Amino acid sequence: MIKFFKTDENKKLKALSEFEEGCWVDLINPSDDEVEDVCLFTGMPEEMLKAALDEQETARFERDDEICMYLFDTPIITDTDDGDTYETIPMALIYNKKCVVTVSLRGNSVLGDFISNRVETDTANPVLFILTFMMGNAKRFLSSLRQIDKKSLRVQAELHRSMKNKELIQLLALENSLVYFSTSLSANIGVYNKMERLPAIAENEECKDLFDDVVIETRQAVEMCNIYRDILSGTMDAYASVISNNVNSVMKLLAVITILISIPTLVASLWGMNVSVPFANMGAAGFWIVIGIAVVVTAVVSYFIIRSANSIKIKTPKQIKKKRRRD
Repeated sequence: MIKFFKTDENKKLKALSEFEEGCWVDLINPSDDEVEDVCLFTGMPEEMLKAALDEQETARFERDDEICMYLFDTPIITDTDDGDTYETIPMALIYNKKCVVTVSLRGNSVLGDFISNRVETDTANPVLFILTFMMGNAKRFLSSLRQIDKKSLRVQAELHRSMKNKELIQLLALENSLVYFSTSLSANIGVYNKMERLPAIAENEECKDLFDDVVIETRQAVEMCNIYRDILSGTMDAYASVISNNVNSVMKLLAVITILISIPTLVASLWGMNVSVPFANMGAAGFWIVIGIAVVVTAVVSYFIIRSANSIKIKTPKQIKKKRRRD
């Protein structure tokens, strides 16, 4: 899909019906024919226009004569059956003397703010246009990170009430999203380091100030991403330990039950043999004596099991302090 926009005298973005010099060409998942048409309009190479159509493409900066291409990673939110999924896709911003071209596989919320005039931009100044997009992209990363943090807290609250696989899978998906965000932000900073040396930014005070703000916002996003990722990783490890402890408790209970049940079974098996055994000729009294023996042995074994469990019970730091005070 191809759309044309241009900033008018009132600094408002207006849609165009056809290509004009100094305009912005917005390409969203374009076909091969649309890419060829834009190549004819703008004089830009086809390789640059198709660079952002590969989801695995990494952020980078390229320059060919008077044509510059900036490839950034941008955050997107995808609705799935298991909830929202946070990912990143490449976005290419290419400009020459004629126009600015943006290429992506999906619609971008930052560009949507440009189109709706919620954010002021200037298509006649490509460098300022790109810096404005970079600022909006950094803020979009920060907003997505806050959403991930809030969703993580909600999932953890549900896990406190009941341990389910669904919530654990959601936490794992959020952790994967943070890994993608961290990698993408680091790649974007690599592009920023190259942009800092460009004369159009270094020699223009307005562009320089805006670029510094973009770097600050992006570094803040990197720090937030690392903090959230460490917290979520620690949370996942904690829940893994809780699950392991729960399994150990269940296995311990089953082992105790098995031991206690095996004692009456053993006694009954011994007195059920076709050999001469004590109390065999006492009739009903002998039966109750055997039952009493099984009950007594079971009670004694239970006593020693409970005593052993209490002796190896792990004490909390608070319990240790209380014991020291008593001593």
